[in-house]
Amino acid sequence: MPDDDEILIADEEGLLDLEVAPVEVAGPVFAPQPIHEVTVPGVRSQVYGRLDHYLVSSFPGHSRSAFQEAIEQSLALVNGKPVKASYKVRAGDAIKVTLPTTPHLLPQPENIPLDIIMEDEYLAVINKPANMVVHPAKGNWSGTLVNALRYHFQHLSGMNGTYRPGIVHRLDRDTTGVILIAKQERAHRILSLQFEERRVYKEYHALCYGVLERDSDYVEKAIGHDPRERTKMAVFNYVDEARDIKPACTFYEVIERYDGYCYVKAYPKTGRTHQIRVHLAHVGCPILADKAYSHQSQMLLSTLSPTLGDEVLMSRQALHAHKLRFQHPIHGTWVEVVAPLPAEMMRTREALQEHRPLKKRGTR
Repeated sequence: MPDDDEILIADEEGLLDLEVAPVEVAGPVFAPQPIHEVTVPGVRSQVYGRLDHYLVSSFPGHSRSAFQEAIEQSLALVNGKPVKASYKVRAGDAIKVTLPTTPHLLPQPENIPLDIIMEDEYLAVINKPANMVVHPAKGNWSGTLVNALRYHFQHLSGMNGTYRPGIVHRLDRDTTGVILIAKQERAHRILSLQFEERRVYKEYHALCYGVLERDSDYVEKAIGHDPRERTKMAVFNYVDEARDIKPACTFYEVIERYDGYCYVKAYPKTGRTHQIRVHLAHVGCPILADKAYSHQSQMLLSTLSPTLGDEVLMSRQALHAHKLRFQHPIHGTWVEVVAPLPAEMMRTREALQEHRPLKKRGTR
């Protein structure tokens, strides 16, 4: 996620003020718990803030991470529907929460190699590989970035709970590139605030089907869950916070044009789930091998010309978080980190240059 491909884990009001201990222990987290139900009191249209915060204040016998886990497993229903932890609770909402009945262990340290671009005592920047989930969740309890972080680093910020230690923002499973990790709570709060205030520069690179008409432009369309497929996102012509349809804006610039394809830089101003993928698909240039939005799960060499072999160029979406620029949370200096284009995207770009060069007008 975002997050395009980036979901800001700590970008909602109130979360930045929490004081929590770093995550350093392992063991069972959840035991079977009964169902909790509450109808939110107050006058019509009164707003109370985030759902996870409201649940902690309403049922103080349980931790916020326990409620977050319930929300992630769609066990927290508001007016009969699953919502995100960031959902704004309103007067009259009927909330029903079932805490997980199957205990999971805290993320265990796993000796998974990491490409560490930079590191100091407050933070680290990782070049995330493809096919790696950022933090444990349903169906992915091991092999995640968090499992690797717990092996390589002695201390991680615990601000986002036991399942997301150190995680400031997120990339989708198959999106590669720069991801920022916080080791210390103060650093985490300040970095999260920079994301919330949109002071972090994010540059992504993508290889796309189709050709954008303009050299540079922007897409400003709200994004929310696709009503037909809840695992996908979709664009909307309106904003509806109650339905989690939020404003989103992506700037883009064409780096290279090919015959039927293009190489694009994208600069997401906001950080919605799948943002770049959804916005580029919306303007007719879905990302190569993006199964969800281009309906193609692979990019074969033979796609460029029938006479070529069936070598797989891309087996996942051709999207890469190339650059991140932020202000150091403690020293105040500006930091810019770059992750080079991964090998499979380089190979695909070279194949496009060779086999699909843009023909000049008037030539055959």
